[in-house]
Amino acid sequence: MLERASKPMVSLVEKYLPDPYLFVIILTLLTFVSAMLFEGHGPMAVVEMWGNSFWNLLTFSMQMLLVLVTGFMMASTPLVRGILNRIASLAKTPGQAIVLVTFIALVASWINWGFGLVVGALFAKALARQIRVHYPLLVASAYSGFIVWHGGLAGSIPLTIATDGHFSASAIGIIDTSETIFAFFNLAIVVALFIVVPLVNRLMLPAEKDSVYVDPKLLDDEPDTAVVINRPADHLENSRILAWLIGFSGLAFIFQYFLDNGGLNLNIVNFMFLFIAIILHQTPKRLLASLNEGVKGGAGIVIQFPFYAGIMGVMTASGLAASISAGFVSFASAESLPFWSFISAGLVNIFVPSGGGQWAVQAPVMLPVAQELGVEIPRVAMAVAWGDAWTNLLQPFWALPVLAIAGLKAKDIMGYCLMLLIITGVIISIGLTWL
Repeated sequence: MLERASKPMVSLVEKYLPDPYLFVIILTLLTFVSAMLFEGHGPMAVVEMWGNSFWNLLTFSMQMLLVLVTGFMMASTPLVRGILNRIASLAKTPGQAIVLVTFIALVASWINWGFGLVVGALFAKALARQIRVHYPLLVASAYSGFIVWHGGLAGSIPLTIATDGHFSASAIGIIDTSETIFAFFNLAIVVALFIVVPLVNRLMLPAEKDSVYVDPKLLDDEPDTAVVINRPADHLENSRILAWLIGFSGLAFIFQYFLDNGGLNLNIVNFMFLFIAIILHQTPKRLLASLNEGVKGGAGIVIQFPFYAGIMGVMTASGLAASISAGFVSFASAESLPFWSFISAGLVNIFVPSGGGQWAVQAPVMLPVAQELGVEIPRVAMAVAWGDAWTNLLQPFWALPVLAIAGLKAKDIMGYCLMLLIITGVIISIGLTWL
């Protein structure tokens, strides 16, 4: 039934979803018009908001590019490729491959969202090299695991409000993760998604005659490792000693970092990926050959993330994001506020695809209403967090690293993600409202 139901969505998305670059251009223009119509700003005022914030995500853009590149470099090492291939060999049928990649992506994303994006995509390629399986759904399944990230260990909103001195501390104090990430209602949602998402992905698997397969040779991205010594500098480029000296220095820092109780974040994940890759590639030349392959897929991140920074700037500075949130909660009751917080966050996420940035916009609206109605602050905060994670199934912003690694376009996977959006939305809503 789900396979039949997903066909119209897949067809619709394939026909009408533009390239992510065109998507962000259309979204930018829609934000301009909305800020002028609903917030009363003039055209030049809106353009100034956009231009002033256009480069605000430069650090984050570089981090995301490094997620793609360092993850690729690590996965292209013989050791990691061997591990991925051995795990992939556990799947004997296309259905098992879909379930396995979804489960691995869910686990990795719950631990850390950047880790989940890379691991899911790379594992999907490892599976496709061994099993004839519908490749677009395989990659969509790898991306679908990302939905649990904001309810997991690296969720930016629950970690923010658990940090001393956060911007809302004077109003709500410090909220421990036992009330958010490890609260019963949140863990129940996570467990339900761990069961339902792999099952839904499996049930969307089309018949063999309707499947799209990929030639395993096209997925063989192992870099050229031939050693050629023609000049003195070639000895340095092929030196294991140099690679190991700098590589083990990096590992020493990682060890000390976790010894000092440092937590997982995007920088330390990229740091680990990079220095593990340096050691496992064994020579600088092999590492650079892998880098040259991995960086080819980063064009979308480089060109599109500044546009999203501009959109976020307009949404925030114009008051549009706050108005959207206020509009939803204006008719909420104590019982329904978590649900409407979730829905409003899902809508805002289309324009502001950043968990931390979204909380900064929505918290000043949501928190006073929650306090007035007597609603649990941790539940409302997690409702915003889940809304942010939920519509990532529709927003191609976060899919860019996955698509770059897999070699697909957004239209190839978003039809399946749309079906998951509907089903997971029901599950999360029930968890936030009734548990």
